Amino acid sequence: MTEADHVLLARQLRYYRARAAEYDATSYGVETGARDAIPALVDAMGIDGDVLEIAGGTGIWTRELARVADTVHYLDGAPEMAALARERVTASNVSFEVADAFSYRPQRRYDVVFFAAWISHVPSTKFEEFWSVVDAALAPGGRVLCLDELPARAVNEDEIDGSLATRMLNDGSRYRIVKVFYDPADLVARLHHIGWDATVTPTVHDWFVATAVRSQRQG
Repeated sequence: MTEADHVLLARQLRYYRARAAEYDATSYGVETGARDAIPALVDAMGIDGDVLEIAGGTGIWTRELARVADTVHYLDGAPEMAALARERVTASNVSFEVADAFSYRPQRRYDVVFFAAWISHVPSTKFEEFWSVVDAALAPGGRVLCLDELPARAVNEDEIDGSLATRMLNDGSRYRIVKVFYDPADLVARLHHIGWDATVTPTVHDWFVATAVRSQRQG
């Protein structure tokens, strides 16, 4: 990891630790009722088996994953987020872990690796490294499912400069974070380049759902 990446990711983690207490009131289009779409989206993904959820946040998706999966292992780098997720999700088939997504070394493999509102926060220079972590966690025949925002949602950012956004919390503090808005075709191509076959499907509220499996290409 370059020094610049290290500093940027450390600042991004501080932002999410500081934002934890206000996250539920400000995320997933609360004002438009977009969060109400989450249960149906999870159902449509056909999730089953054992799931690793990366960047689980306050457990908004974890709770829905627990309905359909055999087990869910929640992972997030912010202990404040994990504490809130533990309060929200009390299902017996969910376990919790606080760890950095980029240096994570999974102790087992999973049928599904899932992350929502996370791939857009992975620096371009760390993209392949992150997917190597995903690969290490995925069981043979498993698949990756992720949801994030389409480029149309960039207008909702107060300040954005290339792949960086400036966010302000309720206390007025400001943080510089990674925010990459992927065009579906570009994300498919980038994953193809590093050995994944993917489909990216636009869905409600200018979100997309991506499905990826290890490529079977030879050579």
